[in-house]
Amino acid sequence: MSTKIKFEIEFPIHASPQMLYQYFGTPSGLSEWFADNVNSRGEVYTFIWDGSEEKAKVLQERPGEKIKFRWLDNDDEKSFFEFRIEVDEITKDVSLIVTDFAEEDEVDEAKMFWQNQIDELKHTIGA
Repeated sequence: MSTKIKFEIEFPIHASPQMLYQYFGTPSGLSEWFADNVNSRGEVYTFIWDGSEEKAKVLQERPGEKIKFRWLDNDDEKSFFEFRIEVDEITKDVSLIVTDFAEEDEVDEAKMFWQNQIDELKHTIGA
């Protein structure tokens, strides 16, 4: 079994942290740009794409700041994906930091996936 590599990507986003959080911290927000539909039962979110479902558990959440998920079908207990908002104290610029894990030979594809997803998010919120 190969180990997954952790990576982070920072995306500058022209939106308030409160508004931005609604798009990744809620099922309705996630279904506007990340998946066809998203439902939640407590801390388990169900992501639906083209009729197939994947479930993820919320590992940690700080409303307005970050949310961390782990796919339930993932046997790697250490891997997760996280959306985190950072605001520059001086410029007040808002960035969305995405943390994820991928196999060593799939990191570039995973980064491209997130670039495309965040482009969709920016388009959705008009940022």
